[in-house]
Amino acid sequence: MSKSNSILQVKDLCVSVEDKEILKGVNLTINPGEIHAIMGRNGSGKSTLSYTLMGHPRYKVTSGQMLFKGQEIGEMTPDERAKAGIGLAFQYPVAVPGVSVSNFLRQSVKSIRGKDIPVKEFRKELKELMARLGVKDEFLSRYLNDGFSGGEKKRLEILQLSLLNPGLVILDETDSGLDIDALKTVSEGINALASSENAILLITHYQRMLDYVKPHFVHVFQDGKIVASGDSQLAHELEARGYDWVTKELSPSGVA
Repeated sequence: MSKSNSILQVKDLCVSVEDKEILKGVNLTINPGEIHAIMGRNGSGKSTLSYTLMGHPRYKVTSGQMLFKGQEIGEMTPDERAKAGIGLAFQYPVAVPGVSVSNFLRQSVKSIRGKDIPVKEFRKELKELMARLGVKDEFLSRYLNDGFSGGEKKRLEILQLSLLNPGLVILDETDSGLDIDALKTVSEGINALASSENAILLITHYQRMLDYVKPHFVHVFQDGKIVASGDSQLAHELEARGYDWVTKELSPSGVA
């Protein structure tokens, strides 16, 4: 597959937060149909990459490129990136008292699709996805993430992504705070999102989610760079040996 057909190309990306350099030359190419997992210690730059791709104003690109389907997105606002087809599930979804889940989801879909969806059609689509993710009907009348458990918040994030159907799905530590049952349900939702037309970038600390969501590629972040890449076996090696093993035992090329 030629690079021009890639969903995402990150080229020598350097990013600073409050004048502190966090990303120090990240290179990453993701093609349609691929699931990429990024692993690494706290502070290694994993979440910085996700927020930068989504256009968070706190994260300043100092050099490098971000190409989504061949288009440079560095100057695009977060809502422009969302409309172009980039979706982010947050590690800590924000509660919005006063805004019902139902209204939030319908307005989100309207904004991305550029047209209003008939209520009957929208509710049919929504109910089918809710059943798949184990989301109860009572969620629709509750305020967005207000008083939700960790598992409920993550289910809702995946539900929203399922409705919006972005070309690039970015999942920032979606497994954080999930018990085993919730992890399985959310993972099933992620797997249902995957298709030959889109790509998934899954950021995680732990190998456990990768038992349910099988990545084609695993990348290890250290000090703002990808220092190793491999297949799913690399995640198992990290679980068994820890991150120090990456710098001590992997080849200088950074390939497991």
